[in-house]
Amino acid sequence: MKKKTDLHIHTYFSDGVFSPEKIVDTAVDVGLEAIAITDHDNILAYDVAQNYIKEKGLSDKIEIIKGIEINTLYKNYEVHILGYFMDTNNSDFVELLKTQQQARIKQTKEIIRLLAQKEGIRIKFDDIKKLVAEGGSIGRPHIAKAITNAGGTNNIMDAYAKYIHDDSPVYVQRKTVSPFDAIEIIYDAGGIPVIAHPHDLDIAETLIKELMNCGLRGIEAYHRKHSPACVEYFSSMAEELGLIVTGGSDFHTPNIMNGQIILGKNFVPEWVYEKLLEEKKRIDLARE
Repeated sequence: MKKKTDLHIHTYFSDGVFSPEKIVDTAVDVGLEAIAITDHDNILAYDVAQNYIKEKGLSDKIEIIKGIEINTLYKNYEVHILGYFMDTNNSDFVELLKTQQQARIKQTKEIIRLLAQKEGIRIKFDDIKKLVAEGGSIGRPHIAKAITNAGGTNNIMDAYAKYIHDDSPVYVQRKTVSPFDAIEIIYDAGGIPVIAHPHDLDIAETLIKELMNCGLRGIEAYHRKHSPACVEYFSSMAEELGLIVTGGSDFHTPNIMNGQIILGKNFVPEWVYEKLLEEKKRIDLARE
């Protein structure tokens, strides 16, 4: 079965601005039939979205695929790993999310300490925590906003330019898991691990081949930042390596410049959904 789909969407449980309910309404409005909410390092939006769909009687209009985006580190590269259809009660998966959340909190508190010590910018942890939904993943956008709110910079872009990057004296890199561990845990939990927006990585081809040894099953070839040539390159690579192709808008916020909501955008071919389901069946059969 083919469906109009978007497999990479964020809510206010990580660094998106829309609630899960608003994402569902928007997806229905733009004609999407299946979406995956892939918040960073947490899955809290899934149940909220599912309950909303039942409450509003939208089950015949849209399907929610359980998804996640795990932030990992490999040789100073930030590698994002998407996961679909995991058993979210799997003990190793639960522990992975706990580890990731603890790393985010530790990083944030250390940055707060350095901002006060080196820049005289005083922010409380709760000032940052309240910028994300309860239990959600604190990230760089929330820290940048808190710096701006505290008068440390004139705007969020300035906060990024001055403080939220590896060369800043107050920035601390998050101690996160490796992509190999994230992939293995997602795969062992019955999920489909996919490398996100590989165009960001100049080591993508070599890394993808290495990650396949741990269970990598797909490449996100369709992404709003990927040019047609880039889509073709990664689609061909996936075919050559026997991996599936996925895609999504990586939606965080409406495009303020032209008033557009880029959710969906109809650039992900409808067969992507079908191939995703086929891959899930293959993984389940292999686990029997």
